[in-house]
Amino acid sequence: MSTHIKKDQWVYVVIQNPNNNAQYLGQEEEETGISFIPIFIEKEDALMCLNLMARDKQTPVEVQAVIFEELLGHAATAGFRIYLLNKAGEVIEKVALTN
Repeated sequence: MSTHIKKDQWVYVVIQNPNNNAQYLGQEEEETGISFIPIFIEKEDALMCLNLMARDKQTPVEVQAVIFEELLGHAATAGFRIYLLNKAGEVIEKVALTN
């Protein structure tokens, strides 16, 4: 779990193709190859980081709120970690996927 986020708290994620086959926008750590879903405490922080994220610029994206605990399950099932980022795209916390 997280030291910064409660399990029933809303967090913000970037969704690609929000109107058709919506998916969380994942990223990959260059050094380790670890796949992760970036999350943010504030919607504005997620919006500020959109241009820093690796993505197909032709694919529509949208910042949406999701309950943290629900996201944990989706990430674990898909083989992704969860990283809490700040508005500059810096990692605040690498969230443990254990309950």
